Formats: sequence, structure tokens, C-alpha cells
Amino acid sequence: MTRRGWPAVVAVATLLVTGCTAGSRPATNDDAVLETLSVTESASATGSGDADPDRRLRFAIVTHGSTGDPFWDVVKTGAEDAGQANNAEIDYQSDPEPGSQAQLIASVTSRQVDGLIVSMADPDALRETIAAAVAAGIPVITINAGEDRSAEFGALTHIGQSEASAGEGAGDRLRDAGVTKLLCVIHEAGNVGQEQRCQGAARGLGVDGSAEPGDIMRTLRVNGSNLAETETTIATELQADPQIDGVLTLNAAVAVTAATAIGTSGSGAALATFELSDDVVQDIGEGDILFAVDQQQYLQGYLPVVFLALFARSGNVVGGGEGVPTGPRYITQENLDSVHIGTR
Repeated sequence: MTRRGWPAVVAVATLLVTGCTAGSRPATNDDAVLETLSVTESASATGSGDADPDRRLRFAIVTHGSTGDPFWDVVKTGAEDAGQANNAEIDYQSDPEPGSQAQLIASVTSRQVDGLIVSMADPDALRETIAAAVAAGIPVITINAGEDRSAEFGALTHIGQSEASAGEGAGDRLRDAGVTKLLCVIHEAGNVGQEQRCQGAARGLGVDGSAEPGDIMRTLRVNGSNLAETETTIATELQADPQIDGVLTLNAAVAVTAATAIGTSGSGAALATFELSDDVVQDIGEGDILFAVDQQQYLQGYLPVVFLALFARSGNVVGGGEGVPTGPRYITQENLDSVHIGTR
């Protein structure tokens, strides 16, 4: 399916997720969730009650992505496609440094946009600026990272995947493939979602009270912006510990780098990753990567724009206080033909 064919599909998906109770956000106290929704909706009610339903809306998106990151380029494309379909202007900005991201949020809040979409890799750094946006009557939806804190911060809903559950699913699959000791590669310091992925993978592999976590999984921290250095670091780790028979990376670029490191180190470790790219799809097809965990990030750009447009024009809130999951979907050789990189 082409990217331009998504609007009709997502319109149907929107109706389906409205009735879905299995969100990606962990359970919270019902009264707290209802209070959060009540506060957020009442603060934004004037925007949906008095506005011309046909007017062009203005939504801001502020993420922690780096400029030119292929993952976030797809998120941006999804948002722009949804903006075109819903008569909304999209202002996409990003900065991987939490303090700078907070400043971007403060800037768009001062412009009184009709809605704010935020990824929260470092929730505490964004708390004050998101609270200011909510207090100003701007409806907020969180995406991708920060699901555990989304309701606490007053967001209408969270759109993404449960990183812990996705990691556990990856660990399950690696265990079934025969992996007994895993190297989980974290490429972005301070990103709680990446920590949750590795912790989930450890559980999937079978880390419990009967085993030391280090006997089954080790965490390796690298600089994801320096892939040459990352390759050397991974290769060195594999040579230092021959018992490592599995590697899990957390984005597509590091996955391709890890595949090279496995080869140069002489390791026979199996490789799996989070996220997709053309290179990852090729490596899965050739058997160099077992699988990829796909969180369908196009939807993380598309759906919040649709949801905010519904809220602005009719007061509808999707999710019922729960998150709306976009993943995980596990991509293997068996279902590889269904993947369209333009929407990944």
C-alpha cells in the first residue's frame, strides 16, 4: 500500500481504537486518570466549542529526534500526511538534548497552537514546559517515549508501543532461537525507553530470581552518533566474551553496524533489532538479522494529528485514558513482503 493510501485506512483504524481497551500504558488509578482527563479537557474546551469547525488548525510536534534521523523523518511524514487530510498546519521541530527540547515546547506554547504532540525520552526535563502548555489550554498528546508519565503530565493519550513488552517479546524470540547470553546495545544516554527495552529483553530471556542478570544479558552503552566507534566497541565486547551468542540493537543504523562487528569479530552471535530501514530489511531477507521489532512510527505521526483534529472540532477523546499502541510487530523473513519502508 502506498503512503498516500493511508488516510482512509487510518480513518477506519481510528474508529477501531476508540473501542479498544488494551492500551500500551500501564494501569493507573482510575480516579487519577479520570481527573487527568477532566482537567485537560476542561482547559481545552473553549478551543473545541467556539471554533469554526472548518478552520485550518495549527499543531506543533516537538520530538527528541536528531536532524536527518530516518526514523523521525517517517514520523514527520505521517504527521504531514495527516495534516493534509485534516486541514491542519504541521510545525515539526526536534532536538535530542532535553533542555533544548523543553525550550522548543515553551516556544510553541507561546504561539497558542491548537495542539501539541511531544515525545518524552526524558520526561522530568519536560515536566514544567508540558505543564505550562496544558495550563494554557493546549491539548497535548505524547508519542513514542514517555508512556508511563503521559497521564501524569496531563496528556489526552499516548501513542506508541510498550517498550518493556516489546523488549520482552524480543527476548522470547531470541531465547527460542537458542540465545543463552545476550548483548543489549543502548545507543542514546538517558533514554528511558531504551533501558526498558533491554530490561524487557532480559525478562524474555528468562532472567528471574534463579539467575544473575549478568549471566544471561549484558548491557553495552555506545555513542549512536559515531557508528565507526560503535562498530569497534561491539566487536571488542564480542571478542572479550565468547559466550555472548546474541546481540539486540535498538535502532536500524546500529543494527547494520552490529552486523559488521559480528563479522569482523569472528563471532557467531545471532542479531535482532528494533526499528526498520532498507538495510535492515535486506539483512533480514539474507538471514543476517533474525527479526526487527517494528513500532510503525508512521502511525505515531499520523494518529496524533487525527486525534487532535477530532478533539479540536468535536471534543472527541480517543483512548479512554489508556494509550493507543502502534506496535510491536515482529518482522521476519516470513512477513517481510508486507513491509513498505515509506511508512516505517
